[in-house]
Amino acid sequence: MANPYQKYKQTAVMSASREQILLMLYEGAIKFTKLAIQAAEQKKVADRGHNIIRAFDIIMELNATLDHKVGGDISKQLEQLYMFMMDQYTKANISGDPAPLQANIKILNNLYDGWKQAIDNMKKDNEQKGSAA
Repeated sequence: MANPYQKYKQTAVMSASREQILLMLYEGAIKFTKLAIQAAEQKKVADRGHNIIRAFDIIMELNATLDHKVGGDISKQLEQLYMFMMDQYTKANISGDPAPLQANIKILNNLYDGWKQAIDNMKKDNEQKGSAA
């Protein structure tokens, strides 16, 4: 029998909107980066590597899903930012230094906050259009 929490998580992801999935991905990258920082500070090499790889994979997926035809300059800038972050994860994994991970946390938090605000504004606009009709 499957773990009830795992079933709940799977259902949450399967029923989530594209916007919710984007935020979940950022939340995951933030979580794994924080865990990697803790592991780096505690000199737990295997845990650091495991969490860096998980965060790296999320950023790689975000990068792979960029639509340059629709996103234009914003998608190009995000791609550059994601590439920088992947480089930072690699540096942290090789050196064991948490500083590149801390730089990524700042970027991830800024991106998450920006997307959250944009999504909230979009929802408000849609609600206003719906009530005006």
